[in-house]
Amino acid sequence: MTDTDSLSEALKAISVSTELIEEELKPHLDKVLAALLEKKKDAAIDVAKSGILPILAQALQRKSSLSCQVALVVAEMAREAAVREPCIEAGLVKVLVPHLNSNNQELLLNSGRAIGRICFDNSYQQDQLVQSGVIPRLVSIMREYPDNDPLVNVCLLALCNLADMDSAREALAQLNVADVLIFQLKQAPDAERRHVILEILGSLGESDTLKLQFAELGVPEALSEMIRSLQGGSDPHDLCSIKIASNLMVSLLLGDESMQKCFGEGSGLVYQDVLSWLQSSNTQLQLSGALAIANFARNDSNCVKMLDLGVVPHILTLLEQHVDEGDVSVQHAGLSALRNLAIPATNKVRMLEDGVTDRIKTLLRSDMPPVQFKLLGTLRMMVDGHEEAALVLGRDADLLDRIMEWCEAKDHAGVRGEASRLLAALIRHSQNSEVVREVARANGIRHLISMASSEHVIMQNEALVALAIASAIDIESMKDPFREADLLPMLKKMLEDPVGAVEVKCHEGGVELCEYEGKHQ
Repeated sequence: MTDTDSLSEALKAISVSTELIEEELKPHLDKVLAALLEKKKDAAIDVAKSGILPILAQALQRKSSLSCQVALVVAEMAREAAVREPCIEAGLVKVLVPHLNSNNQELLLNSGRAIGRICFDNSYQQDQLVQSGVIPRLVSIMREYPDNDPLVNVCLLALCNLADMDSAREALAQLNVADVLIFQLKQAPDAERRHVILEILGSLGESDTLKLQFAELGVPEALSEMIRSLQGGSDPHDLCSIKIASNLMVSLLLGDESMQKCFGEGSGLVYQDVLSWLQSSNTQLQLSGALAIANFARNDSNCVKMLDLGVVPHILTLLEQHVDEGDVSVQHAGLSALRNLAIPATNKVRMLEDGVTDRIKTLLRSDMPPVQFKLLGTLRMMVDGHEEAALVLGRDADLLDRIMEWCEAKDHAGVRGEASRLLAALIRHSQNSEVVREVARANGIRHLISMASSEHVIMQNEALVALAIASAIDIESMKDPFREADLLPMLKKMLEDPVGAVEVKCHEGGVELCEYEGKHQ
């Protein structure tokens, strides 16, 4: 008898069984299982078509000694995607779920695998599983049998498939699942297991509630510890783990409360590790470190504290490493961190004294629009409300020449807009005649005039304020650019615009009055 004949005979015998006598069914189930384990061609489909699925469901429902073997048959059969829907229709998932309450570890393993495979990529069935209360049981199994590697793996894979669902996150938020995941992360035998756990943490960490819970239960510290243990190696799997974990850390810091807990007034383990990432030779850690610092710098208190602790030189050194043919993402993240740190007024003064503006000007030679855009925004934040910084930068001929180039960036509207805004900020915050003359010398007034007709009210406002200040300080430097731009008709048109913003019209009037007075002096 061939293997195919043997399988057919076994399926026929099971299909005509009415009493479900265990002694009679077991040898036939053995043959079916052997065919599935040997991966005989179309064996799973033949099983599904034979009509025995309802009989298997009955056997599972009876919770007999055959349950473990039947669950294994279903698990092996469900490797084949084509048979999963027939398994659902036969009610196999519904009768398998109660077996997750067993204290038989083999039955737990087989039932978990069967359920996981049948419900894979089926959102409706996954939702039904969550509603049936499977989440608490999965966590309990990992707590009860933390050293049963195959069983833990099944539970982790199940959680990984369910963790994107809001209902699953809500259930897990009640279970303090972090301690289980941390334990398994530390015990992970290989990179594959680490990645599954990190993926679960990443999905769950999208919930603000779980972000805070993770911070309170030590997830960031566990991630830091894992990264420390893997640093310095060259194994691609380990490098991948570092990337996933450091990205996850940055994500957890997006929550205000979780971020503050990790910061720990600058003395927290997580903050100290993040600081070390800036000095790492691993580009991914440098990037995550800069992004994490930018996240920590979301309130004035943290910004002032970080300046006290000396974070700025580390960021500047990192940026200088990537000036020529460096990583654009690292430069962008580093500048974001500096920009956030420069928001408190007291920090602006200290950063200027520490030579920040001089050092970041090395990035002026960058030809990457994302870096140019972020650099301009950082410089604008540095001069915001800070007269001395505006004076220093506004007198810098090389800087002004580069700003002029970016004011004409044809392929990047963002760079063009930020360059014009920085130009306006230099005049607005310095209110100095020398700066006005330098901007006029560099042919920058025409860009401010162009900015005044922007579709963005805030940019119109900034440009008109700058033009009004420049006109009041040094009308002589403004006459030719105003005349060449034919400014008066443009201002008149804007004043007559019935939908124009009131604050814009007020500033237009100021510019017009300055020009009028200049003509009649």
